Amino acid sequence: MTFLAPHNMPFAAALVIMAILAVVQLIGIADFGDADVDMDAGGDGIPEAGMLDGLLTLLGIGRVPLTIWLALFLFLFAAIGISIQELAQGMTGTPLYSWLAALIAGGAALPVTGTFARPLGRILPQDHTTAVSTDSLVGRRATISIGVARIASPARARVKDAHGQTHRVMVEPHEAASEFHEGDEVLLVRREGNTFYATALAERRLSPTVN
Repeated sequence: MTFLAPHNMPFAAALVIMAILAVVQLIGIADFGDADVDMDAGGDGIPEAGMLDGLLTLLGIGRVPLTIWLALFLFLFAAIGISIQELAQGMTGTPLYSWLAALIAGGAALPVTGTFARPLGRILPQDHTTAVSTDSLVGRRATISIGVARIASPARARVKDAHGQTHRVMVEPHEAASEFHEGDEVLLVRREGNTFYATALAERRLSPTVN
């Protein structure tokens, strides 16, 4: 069976995307490998929040950086899909339709990815956490890591929570006339949605909170 045959194209494409993710991470084009999942979105005591938390835990999302989870899923999707096509070819003499094989492989790869991601998350170096509320990052120091932060044009920043674990957040200046560049240290003073607003530490007259 040819790897690049039409019935295997979804799985070949998955491996290509996985390779692109690996290259992107290696050369540092993007900084989306350490996404945090805010488990507080549903509010306390809401059944949907608990169900979502359980589903994410089952799938292993939040246990490892997002890029690693996605690469693992794509690899397993491709491996399972090609195996399905090989099995179908051997049993019936012809492979399944590509979309049908992809549907079966995708459904099978999700729980398998979770099975691998959970123990993997325990041995990988951790620089993110889902154990704290995103709001708890307000009042902490952050460092601009990618881009220039201006009003209505946030930049990526790194901030450590109370446990010393690193989060990546989007930051805009609190003062309209300010802007922050890569390497600048800022203090997160408030949050609106997924964006934090900050002041430059050099401009503050009061001592910032201890990191």
